[in-house]
Amino acid sequence: MSSRPIPQPGAVAPTGRGGLQAVLFDMDGTLVDTEPYWIAAEHALVEQYGGAWSDEHAHALVGNALLTSAEYIREHGPVPLDPPVIVERLLDDVVEAVRREIPWRPGARELLAECRAEGVPTALVTMSYLRLAEAVIAQLPAGTFGAVVTGDQVRNGKPDPEAYRTACALLGVQPERTVALEDSPTGVASAEAAGCVTVAIPHQVPIPAAPGRIRLDSLAGVSVARLAGFVAGRRE
Repeated sequence: MSSRPIPQPGAVAPTGRGGLQAVLFDMDGTLVDTEPYWIAAEHALVEQYGGAWSDEHAHALVGNALLTSAEYIREHGPVPLDPPVIVERLLDDVVEAVRREIPWRPGARELLAECRAEGVPTALVTMSYLRLAEAVIAQLPAGTFGAVVTGDQVRNGKPDPEAYRTACALLGVQPERTVALEDSPTGVASAEAAGCVTVAIPHQVPIPAAPGRIRLDSLAGVSVARLAGFVAGRRE
């Protein structure tokens, strides 16, 4: 884990369209469709040690902190390695796959481009580690994200709200005036606990309905104005 201190909120960013101050993107499954890369890496590692992996096991890990997933793999693989070693082995495979090809999720890059054009700050909030996040960010225009929060930079991973609170502090925004985009129940729980206006975009695993929870099929065609409307609607 990085020893970078958790920043304290600074000056609050100017209020944008409809009160929207920032858009916070999860990475795996929301910005990029890397979950199949993770699942393939899990299968390869477990099978190397004579175990058998299943989609049920793989889907149980979606959105989790990597060390939490590694502990699960160690127990259920079983894989006789320490969890930090398991994480690094998985990351090696996924980073290599991302460098070969990044499978962008529909509408994600277009929404990022519109945020840049509209001057709406963005952050990447992911439980993947920095070296994977950097491999993805390298394929986007420089300065796309005003803040990047990764799983090796926080003490408590999703569903704890620390990652989203950290992103808001780095951007100097109020959580209730941000929109967080998430594809997993764990990520949705994290963003909601941080106080963000949270949009659930289920992909590999279902996200149950809940009172006031916003759900979309994908980000295709989703605009800054629509996200701003979600913030305005919550504040009414």
